[in-house]
Amino acid sequence: MPLPLPLPPLPARTTVAVVGAGPTGLALALTLAGAGIDFVLLDRQAEGAGTSPGSAEGTPTRAAVVHARTLEVLDELDPSGALSAELVGRGIPVSRFRIRDGARLLATIPFDGLRTTHPYALMAPQYETEAVLLARLRALGGDVHRPYEVTAVTQDADGVTLTTATGETLRADHAVGADGMHSTVRGAAGIGFTGAAYEESFVLADVTMDWAPGPREVSLAFGAAGLTVIAPLPDPGSAGGSRGRHYRVVATVAEAPAEPDLAFVRRLLDERAPGATVHSLAWSSRFRIHHRVADRYRAGRLLLAGDAAHVHSPAGGQGMNTGIQDGYALGRALADGDIDAYETRRRPVALRVVALTDRMTRVATTRSPVLRAVRNTVLPLLARVPALRGRLATELAELNYR
Repeated sequence: MPLPLPLPPLPARTTVAVVGAGPTGLALALTLAGAGIDFVLLDRQAEGAGTSPGSAEGTPTRAAVVHARTLEVLDELDPSGALSAELVGRGIPVSRFRIRDGARLLATIPFDGLRTTHPYALMAPQYETEAVLLARLRALGGDVHRPYEVTAVTQDADGVTLTTATGETLRADHAVGADGMHSTVRGAAGIGFTGAAYEESFVLADVTMDWAPGPREVSLAFGAAGLTVIAPLPDPGSAGGSRGRHYRVVATVAEAPAEPDLAFVRRLLDERAPGATVHSLAWSSRFRIHHRVADRYRAGRLLLAGDAAHVHSPAGGQGMNTGIQDGYALGRALADGDIDAYETRRRPVALRVVALTDRMTRVATTRSPVLRAVRNTVLPLLARVPALRGRLATELAELNYR
């Protein structure tokens, strides 16, 4: 057996230590690199959790949609447009979001009328988003220090000391927790994480299938059994994000197996997505979702971003997008020397996103026959009002958070 490679050495100190190299941490590091601020980006994984289709991370952070506001942020990070263009080239632009109850169409939310240079939702696996951000970071001279698991964070009047599982220490002026729901940095800061968990479990699966609506839309299906989202994915390894028969399925299930198999996913879609014929299962997982927001985004020299600051239902595909925008906003606040402005701007966004996704989830999963009847009567009426369709599209695209 080959000996493990030695870890790349950590510097003794830096200006900003960023814990967690997912999309949030990468966006923050890119912003700091562009502003000429010294940073160290650490991650406990030997390689990115989303760096390949076969990654076995098995967590709900496997995002599949990049919204318009996030693509605008990439354009602000790289005004040439090359950064967003690279990601768009790896994904599938989708122009509409449809809501159904079984086979019945209730509402169509179009994205092609959005006032943005990116009037669509881009379907791209998280590993592609991470790969594009990391390539840009390396082009600017930065990189990720991995695998370094941060086990302790202490702060004093002059700075922050981070200690790793292997005993190394790193001194920084500030430390940022972009290290997920179970954030070490948030724990060290003593910041509460207010909220609760949903009763249902969620199933996440990447499949190949034939499906009548095809790869032109993202579909949210209501039903007495629960919420189901079906979204197209580019063919793995395809150039230009070609459209095929690959889809991401996210569904609430009262009690799902830890690793849903092909037979389980087929039964699920036979019940909830009439016309879907599943051929193969590439990857699946079960997880439980919380809806929580950190009580504060800052405690002295410690700051939070992404899932360390907020977690919520995957309805609407808001999580990774909100996190990338957190990273960008925090980087700008650090560059401008106005750190307090970060929480003032971004925590209200998280509260709004959590409230929106919670409403979507509860409306979709109600088991009351009366409430389902009211929902299915009212929603088509509201969807016929252009102003309301536009407002919902703008909210989902996160363009209200500019």
